Amino acid sequence: MSNSVFQSVILQLRDASDRTFGVIDTDGCVVSCTDITLLGERWPDAAVKVAGAGDAAVTFGQKTFRAITSSTNVFEYAAFCTGDDEMARSFCNIAYISLNEAKMFYEEKHDRGTFVKNIIMDNILPGDIYIRAKELHFATDAPRAVFLVRQLGHGDVATVDVLSGMFTDKMQDFVISINETDIAVVKQLAPNTTAAELEKLARSMEDTLKNELFVKTIIGIGTVVSHLRELADAYKEAQTAIEVGKVFDTEKSIINYENLGIGRLIYQLPTTLCEIFLSEVFKKNSIDSLDQETLFTINKFFENNLNVSETSRKLFVHRNTLVYRLEKIKKLTGLDLRQFDHAIVFKVALMVRKYLSSRESR
Repeated sequence: MSNSVFQSVILQLRDASDRTFGVIDTDGCVVSCTDITLLGERWPDAAVKVAGAGDAAVTFGQKTFRAITSSTNVFEYAAFCTGDDEMARSFCNIAYISLNEAKMFYEEKHDRGTFVKNIIMDNILPGDIYIRAKELHFATDAPRAVFLVRQLGHGDVATVDVLSGMFTDKMQDFVISINETDIAVVKQLAPNTTAAELEKLARSMEDTLKNELFVKTIIGIGTVVSHLRELADAYKEAQTAIEVGKVFDTEKSIINYENLGIGRLIYQLPTTLCEIFLSEVFKKNSIDSLDQETLFTINKFFENNLNVSETSRKLFVHRNTLVYRLEKIKKLTGLDLRQFDHAIVFKVALMVRKYLSSRESR
């Protein structure tokens, strides 16, 4: 429990009366007080008397105390107010109510955040999720998305605070620090939230961090899940989105797992299988025998949906020149890119080659 939570409430009570308000812990140490000169003082006898009084207010040393207990009714702290009269008792009860509410809110928020982190990190058994969710009054069946925000370069500790400021509903949305560079954002969604809306939210996070902290990020988005127990899968998907994006979508800073396509499958293949595939596809010559101009032509041909006329226009070459290049590619590789089946094989082969190159550079 953070003493700063108590102190913020105590300072507000200072304006309500000229009495001194404060909080002691189980050892009788003053942990929060309107009179800062009392901070750190120890009143062990007062703590003993409070512990034996249960929920009732007690007086000791011209002060009135009331215990602040845990969820199992164990004495953890006590609110106090100077004076042993009826007015002091009333003020102490007011302080108790305010401080107890602040403590409950803090602990519920903290426990919920820890609970969610344990779920996404697979540190909790599936059966325990139901039990803990019920204890925390946590809705298990609600649409949620996991965003993994990865800071490129050195991470900024203020990133968590900035993202927390964007998600003000602390009971439904959670900003969780994973390590120095990674932060997970678990967002509860409205029904039927679209992929475009998720990417818009991710773009807002990216722009905010860039503008306020000058932090460059890449953001992975997992699929929308409908139950708490699926959050771990969504988190892993967001991780995969970033990793696959680094290979096949290097120009993108926001990658949705649902849009990874065939790249997701290739990323999961063993390198030996990929090498066998390339050797089988390019029986005549290795794919490495193609020069950069030829590869550029091939990529443009794919970008323009295998349309010869449109591709030649984009390349600023005559149609016959492009046909000549395609014939040259056919002669070198045995694949005619004007045929749909051959084009698919060649496209996959280019992606496999890119994947192998990324593995070699690690």
